[in-house]
Amino acid sequence: MELRQLTVLGHSIRVAVRPGTDAGPPLLLCNGIGASLDLLQPFVEALDPRIGVVRFDVPGVGGSPDPRVPYNFPLLAHGVGRMMTALGFASYDVLGISWGGGLAQQLALQQPRRCRSLVLVSTATGSLMVPAPPRVLRKMVTPQRYRDADYAVQVAAELYGGQMRDRPDDVRRLMHAHSRVGSRRGYLLQLLAGAGWSSLPALPFLRQPTLILAGDDDPIIPLVNARIMARLIPHARLHVYRDGHLGLVTSADVLAPLIADFLRG
Repeated sequence: MELRQLTVLGHSIRVAVRPGTDAGPPLLLCNGIGASLDLLQPFVEALDPRIGVVRFDVPGVGGSPDPRVPYNFPLLAHGVGRMMTALGFASYDVLGISWGGGLAQQLALQQPRRCRSLVLVSTATGSLMVPAPPRVLRKMVTPQRYRDADYAVQVAAELYGGQMRDRPDDVRRLMHAHSRVGSRRGYLLQLLAGAGWSSLPALPFLRQPTLILAGDDDPIIPLVNARIMARLIPHARLHVYRDGHLGLVTSADVLAPLIADFLRG
């Protein structure tokens, strides 16, 4: 894996590239709110080494300094396209998890000739979605779970569901052992980037083959959202797995081969 700092649209962006052993477009990973690229390391390790992987920290998260001005999904998608060009990739597949699933949908809509296929994990359609219960949403509006490991363990079952209900202490390893914490301002700007944004009206216009992965116990993104997306995206298929919101890392051994099969056709 190669770590780099790229300047994109005037912002310093931390990027990690794992070259694939086969030629072909890499898989671009778009992470959840407040999460640095390190959080997805278990998934990258489980993914077929023939597939190249690109990860990055959005401005204000992990190793990417705060942006000077607020941004939205269309502007961020433009910047990500510039980042992929700077890395030498004319086309790519994209996987988005949670908040990053919104960015992934925006990339697929905004750059249809470059984005070859789409994987949506534990995500929904933005402001027009079936929301989580208020008690869950209240815990999502601050980055405390990234800054306080004890608090993260305390809320892990209620927030993430799935395996975290039985092993909440695992959240220390997943979210605190190696991840880099961004600023409070960076977290707020991520929240604002998605405010008022929704992909719902545009989903019928997506033309990429799309794999939708959803946990059967995800308190943050109720399963009905995945079913709605699967009905509206023309070339989508839905796979429901037995886990929660963090299934991409806690069930990486199961989901990574499924994703690899989808990407390799």
